[in-house]
Amino acid sequence: MKNVTSSKLYDYIVCPHRVWRDVYGPQEEKIQEANPFVELLWNRGVAHEEKIVAGLGEYLDLKEGSLQERFVATLKAMRDGAPLIYQGVLFFGNLKGIPDLLKKMPDGSYAPIEIKSGMGFEGTAEGEEEESSGKPKKTYAVQLCLYIELLQKLGFETRKRGFIIDGTGKEMEYVLDQPVGKRDKRTFWEFYEETKEQVENLLNNKAQNKPAMAGSCKLCPWYKSCKNWCKENKDLTNIFYLGRAKRDMLNEDLYISKVGEIGQLDMREILERKKKDKNFLKGVAEKTLSKIITRAEILENGSGAVLYRKLYLPRVSYELFFDIEDDPTQEFVYLHGVYERNGKAERFLDFTARDNTLEAERDAWQRFWGYICSLPKDDFAVYYYSHHEKTTYFKMQKRHYDVISIEELTAFFGSSNVIDLYKIVLADTDWPLGSYSLKEIAQYLKFKWRDESPSGALSIQWFNQYLETQEPKDLQRILDYNEDDCKATMVLKDELARLDDLISN
Repeated sequence: MKNVTSSKLYDYIVCPHRVWRDVYGPQEEKIQEANPFVELLWNRGVAHEEKIVAGLGEYLDLKEGSLQERFVATLKAMRDGAPLIYQGVLFFGNLKGIPDLLKKMPDGSYAPIEIKSGMGFEGTAEGEEEESSGKPKKTYAVQLCLYIELLQKLGFETRKRGFIIDGTGKEMEYVLDQPVGKRDKRTFWEFYEETKEQVENLLNNKAQNKPAMAGSCKLCPWYKSCKNWCKENKDLTNIFYLGRAKRDMLNEDLYISKVGEIGQLDMREILERKKKDKNFLKGVAEKTLSKIITRAEILENGSGAVLYRKLYLPRVSYELFFDIEDDPTQEFVYLHGVYERNGKAERFLDFTARDNTLEAERDAWQRFWGYICSLPKDDFAVYYYSHHEKTTYFKMQKRHYDVISIEELTAFFGSSNVIDLYKIVLADTDWPLGSYSLKEIAQYLKFKWRDESPSGALSIQWFNQYLETQEPKDLQRILDYNEDDCKATMVLKDELARLDDLISN
């Protein structure tokens, strides 16, 4: 019987397949070297935990010794009424947990506390207090539930509540017998028990499941292995925007498992059945199903990209292809890159923060806006890919309100000449690709990045390396990568313009 741990519960919520694959998957296909960005996040988490622990005052430190020795010491400490225990170990049956802290409560019981470098709640509205607008994160909640169950079985807890100390140092209570959400009436505790059972079955090979392609996969050591499996088996998650849940539903309700089988579906028959059976393809509307069928046919046939309507692509003197580099874990923007095209003349401009201070961030942003203001009014267009730039800039405006007013920023992004190409790609095109990311589309259009491992996540790691070394070559790697991102945006825009011309003709 293999142990259920907090990390296994976390992995299952992020990817239900990883739990099984870690134990029974082809180990030779697993990437062994640590991802530099994942390593960076880990190191930051460790540094944050050390900072929080340093400010706790008196506590019992049990991080040294074997697990058995620490388990015995943890039980003794709780029986003796230790007020605060760091890195205690809890065992019972196949359950194993190492909570960051165990805190003695006024009634003599113990509550687990986890130290996290992220936000304590999810769904927190901008500018609002977390307690008033957020809700517990499932990944954090199941970890606390495991520790609470262990404490209950060992006789040190009766209530279903724990605490999170988040990246700001705030301590937040997780009440785990409350509903998961408005639509999901299960309590977090019920959700935990279901998750635990599924993890146990996968760990002991009583259940198996299949890989799936998703946006969260790229940092996983099994990414290439699962991607190859999906391609070789023509899995339905190769279809853009068709995730694991819809894949499993189509497998079960329509008995199809391969991309090529979708073209054989009878839409009229399916819609008739949906009218009679509300649970058949539940949540998959006619429009969604039609989109799936269209994308499956394009993917299976390998035909080119399709543009469904005429586009507005302004004719101006200056075209700017724009991309930022930022570290969302610290809400810090370190580079604003622009590839400028003026007729036949082209150049790359960067507005870079040379350190990670607010002053450096403000200076880089101010120089970027100075450049934008220097352009002839209404005779330039800005192209970017995804809402990230817009969302990030509105957050920055609150930090640096003296650089640009909220009215000016709103007017900028509200201009018809400032265009998010992702919106066009998503709403008005289809491609013979499983992902509509800029990298996938640009590579399909034969564009190549100079870096062997181009990645926004790795760019963050490179910037942190530059902060330590101050080596020009480390900074240049970031600039080259950002310039290539901007050029890739230009390549996409030009392809959209070509497809638009075909409609005209």
